[in-house]
Amino acid sequence: MNKGDIKWEDISLFQDIPAAAMDRVKAIFEIRTLEPGVNLITEGEEGDEMFILIEGRVRISKSMLIEGMNLPILEVDNPRKVLATLDESEFPLFGEIALMDRDTRSATVQVLAQSSFLVTNRLRFYDLLEHEPAIGVKIFKKLASRMASTIRKNNSELVKLSTALALALSRYKAAP
Repeated sequence: MNKGDIKWEDISLFQDIPAAAMDRVKAIFEIRTLEPGVNLITEGEEGDEMFILIEGRVRISKSMLIEGMNLPILEVDNPRKVLATLDESEFPLFGEIALMDRDTRSATVQVLAQSSFLVTNRLRFYDLLEHEPAIGVKIFKKLASRMASTIRKNNSELVKLSTALALALSRYKAAP
């Protein structure tokens, strides 16, 4: 696959970018193809790249334990929660937080079928922001909106989990 084969206008991150400016956007991305079983992103590792899935299928998972924690009641050392299995149909993106800061990855993205990704890194992204601020702001706004949506979803999940824990504890205390 090459950049000319990609339907850039179908990728939500770029839908507000004028066609005349897309060459500058395309220049900050490269294509990376990975085989099944490879981790594109590994939870806990540092990274500075963002990926857009343009072909293939991936699984996103997260460790259910804090690093270094061991619960002997569990049958596996590192239980994982599958958060999603995604294909290229909506051009999902991963690692966008790494463009903003230097913290560690918050989840693992594993390739399930041969997959191709558009890849950029913090340096190229900030170069675009500096030299093409009108374009950069449009992309930045899309990324910020996506991150805000994720935060709202996570907050809702935390409330549900806290409620479930409180109910479980109250039933435990009430048991004879």
